[in-house]
Amino acid sequence: MRVARRTFLASTMASLAAPAVLRLAFADAAQYALKLHHSFSSVSSVHDKFLAPWSRQVEAQSGGRIRIDLYPSMQLGGAPAQLFDQARDGIADIVLAAPSTTPGRFPKIEMFELPFVPSRRALVSSKAIEDFGHANLMDEFRDVHPICFSCSDRGVVHSNRPIHTIEEMHDLRLHVQTRFAGDAVHALGAAAVPMPSAQLPLAITRHVIDGCVDPWQLVPALKLNDLLKAHTEFADSSLSSTTFVLAMNKASYDRLPRELKAVIDANSGQPTAGMAGAMWDLQAAAVADMVAQRGDPITTLLPEAVAHWRKATEPVIDAWQKSMKEQKTDGGKLLASAHALMAKYVNEPEPQPAQVPQPEQVSEPAQPSQPQLPAQAKADVNTMPKPDAPSPAPARPVAPAAPTPMAARPVATPTASAAPHAPAPMKPLTSPAHAATPMKPPRAQMASSPVASPAPATVPSAPAGNPAPVTASSAPVVNPVPVPAPAAPVVKPPLPKTLDIPL
Repeated sequence: MRVARRTFLASTMASLAAPAVLRLAFADAAQYALKLHHSFSSVSSVHDKFLAPWSRQVEAQSGGRIRIDLYPSMQLGGAPAQLFDQARDGIADIVLAAPSTTPGRFPKIEMFELPFVPSRRALVSSKAIEDFGHANLMDEFRDVHPICFSCSDRGVVHSNRPIHTIEEMHDLRLHVQTRFAGDAVHALGAAAVPMPSAQLPLAITRHVIDGCVDPWQLVPALKLNDLLKAHTEFADSSLSSTTFVLAMNKASYDRLPRELKAVIDANSGQPTAGMAGAMWDLQAAAVADMVAQRGDPITTLLPEAVAHWRKATEPVIDAWQKSMKEQKTDGGKLLASAHALMAKYVNEPEPQPAQVPQPEQVSEPAQPSQPQLPAQAKADVNTMPKPDAPSPAPARPVAPAAPTPMAARPVATPTASAAPHAPAPMKPLTSPAHAATPMKPPRAQMASSPVASPAPATVPSAPAGNPAPVTASSAPVVNPVPVPAPAAPVVKPPLPKTLDIPL
């Protein structure tokens, strides 16, 4: 009976404490969970270097009251062309959508995909389109709450032969991502072949296409650098680009309290557009460097050469202006505004990659096999009696009470009677056998040092105040300690020179 009573009391106390525990757990949980949906993979720079850091930043600034769950690779279902509608209908709270996947639906923002309208740098284009969006795009995106607008990195002509002139574009079959890129390729005398990007490797292998006009970020993901060995870029402006909008469902935004709306607003606009543009530029620079290190030629057409390409693609811009006029919109005014905004941000500094500490920066440089001691320490070692000496030699006199300054202390020379038994003086080895062995340089210097024969050895200089440097003739005879030969320096191959073609 006593056991049953104890069991009853324990269960009663647990049932009374359970609501308090649940209340504490509920207080620790996020009050607003948002779903962010996009079409890029979870290992892409868009996910790893832009959307994930942005989401963690929002969570941190909200004090954990907002939680953003990311769903890459269309994990919530649908196709990339449906992302905007998913944000509008509440299937997802936030989406990263490309308006060009629904051609003609958002004609104003597609203006930044016209040939040679976007900048060569995604950061400049993203900042420009963000300002342009607040002034001109709110009507096109009135069904959602836009967080920011941005542009991808520059379009590059990837092929198996260097392209320097428009004539070399004739009869090429090139993959394109947007409708205006296809119109531009057609105006340059080539054939545009739109298809899903994932099908590019197979299409190139089977000679369905001869190349593509795509940003650098697609090259490593699809291993295009193994299939296409020549690359042509354009100075200052880009042949093509892809626009993006990070959009939020209106109801999801409206249900947030005022202080949490302020968190979303603080992470909207120019800061977020700049974050996206910097991500694109860093990825493009890293891939271009990788391609150059492989030895593949990268041709950069200078502005005077790009002028010929720009003139050849003017009919594409004229056709867009005509379509905007039919919609009672002044396309020329919008185009002038875009060019002015590009000029406003053209001097934005280049984004720099995050500095990761290298091993040579945190580790000590390689040391010689025997540590170097100060002159007085060497004297103390040489004058100390060895405990296991065979003859009970009287103790040597100790140093005077008044210490001598380090610069004026003499170097004690071992006597003949103490030489066989005293420890070897710890001095640099300068015997002929070791004079030709150079000290192993730190690894931080090996990567930039050219391969050369070892320089003649130099005698280490003595500390300040010593009468003369110690030479091999005055040093006691010791058994040399083998010093491992230094490893051959690793020399990076020089980057192939980018061709600048002024035409």
